[in-house]
Amino acid sequence: MAKSEKYVPPKKWEWDKENGGKFANINRPISGNTHVKDLPVGKHPFQLYSQGTPNGVKITIMLEELLDLGIKEAEYDAWLIRIGNGDQFSSGFVEINPNSKIPSILDKSRDQPVRIFESGSILLYLADKFDIFIPKKFEDRTECLNWLFWQMASAPYLGGGFGHFYAYAPEKYEYPINRFAMEVKRQLDVLDKLLSDKNFICCEEYTIADIAIWPWYGALVLGRLYDSEEFLDVKKYKNVLKWARKINERKAVKRGIMVNKIKGKLSSQLHERHSSSDFINKTQDKLEKLS
Repeated sequence: MAKSEKYVPPKKWEWDKENGGKFANINRPISGNTHVKDLPVGKHPFQLYSQGTPNGVKITIMLEELLDLGIKEAEYDAWLIRIGNGDQFSSGFVEINPNSKIPSILDKSRDQPVRIFESGSILLYLADKFDIFIPKKFEDRTECLNWLFWQMASAPYLGGGFGHFYAYAPEKYEYPINRFAMEVKRQLDVLDKLLSDKNFICCEEYTIADIAIWPWYGALVLGRLYDSEEFLDVKKYKNVLKWARKINERKAVKRGIMVNKIKGKLSSQLHERHSSSDFINKTQDKLEKLS
C-alpha cells in the first residue's frame, strides 16, 4: 500500500474552508450565529429542535415513552433542524444552545421557560421532572448515571471518530479507521459483558441509560450505522444484539426513531411532530402524495 504524502503540522493552524468531507460547508472554528432567524414555537409544553440522528433519537424516544405512560405534560412539538443546511447556526437556535448542536429543547411549562441542551442533560432533566426511567434508590441512581455518562463519553469515538473516518471523510485513511474501529469494538465488548446476565443496562429496569445507549450501540449492532455491520462484525456481540432487538420492539421506540428523520423510506420519516396522529397522517410519503 503506497503511503500518502506525509503531513507536517504548521506552527500555527489556520482555518482552511476547503478542508473537504461531508460537513465541510458548515464546520467552522468559531461559535455564534451565521444568520438571523427565529425558531418556530408550537402549543405544547416542550419544544424540541432536532434531527433524527442518534443523539436526537434519544429525546424523541424518551418523550414518546413518557406519553405512553399517560403523562400528558410531556406533550411536545418537534421541529426539524437540518444540520446539513446549518439551521443550528440560526440566531434563534444559538439562543437556546450556544454550542449549536442538536438536540435542544425548551420547557415552556415553567414560569420562565427553561432551555436544556446536550442529550444526556435533557434525558436527566425529563427523568427528574417526571420521576420516571431513573432508579429511586441512591446507589441505583448512581449506577444509572454511570452508564448515562459512559455513553456521552464513549459515543464520540463511535460517531466523530469511527463514523467520520469510515463514512464521511473525503478519503479512507487506514490509521484513524483502525484506531477507532478498535475502540468501538472494545466498547461493544464492554456492553456485551455487562449484558451477559442482564435484560437492561442497569438495575434490571428500563432507564435513561438504555434510552441513551440504544440509538448509538443498539443501532450499530442492528446494522443501521455507517454501513459497517460486516466491517465491525457486530453480530458477534450476541448479548448486545439481544438487548437491542428487545428495545427495538417497544412502541415508543418505533415512533421515536421516526421523528425528525430525513433519510430512509418516506413512510418512516416524520419531519415534524405536533400530535400523535401525525405518525399516521403526516409521514413524508403521505405529504408528498398531497403536494
